[in-house]
Amino acid sequence: MKTLDYLHLDASAVSNVVASLKQLLADYQVFYTNLRSFHWNIKGHGFFVLHGKFEDMYNNAAEKVDELAERILMLGGEPENKFSEYLKVARVKEVSGVSCGDEALKNILDTYGHLIGEERKLLSLASEAGDEATVALMSDYLKEQEKLVWMLVAYSTCDCKK
Repeated sequence: MKTLDYLHLDASAVSNVVASLKQLLADYQVFYTNLRSFHWNIKGHGFFVLHGKFEDMYNNAAEKVDELAERILMLGGEPENKFSEYLKVARVKEVSGVSCGDEALKNILDTYGHLIGEERKLLSLASEAGDEATVALMSDYLKEQEKLVWMLVAYSTCDCKK
């Protein structure tokens, strides 16, 4: 028997879920690399806060990469492992030369906006396929990311000159 037989999931029903997970995996791989770059290259008055925060964020992204790849395997798919292939399909684009905190935060917020949109679509697809575990995974991601976006927006819009 295959894993899906034990999970009581139909391969054809979860095929769109697997495809969306693969897309999300590619996006997260590029995002992870961008976060590493921001962490390494940040300069300026926000260095001490942002350097550590970017490290937390890339560690979190690395965990998600692993979770997504494993979920793809559980659903009978095969996760891509070549970065060259991720770059061909990722909707998150590589960023380089960013050392300004405001520019890095703008990129991160834009990326989270994209990821949250994709995770909502994936949650819906998984629900239609009866894949409660992927629904729960996406729900967990959304809960965490919505709070993080709120905090990043609050941090980046502070006007202390009042």
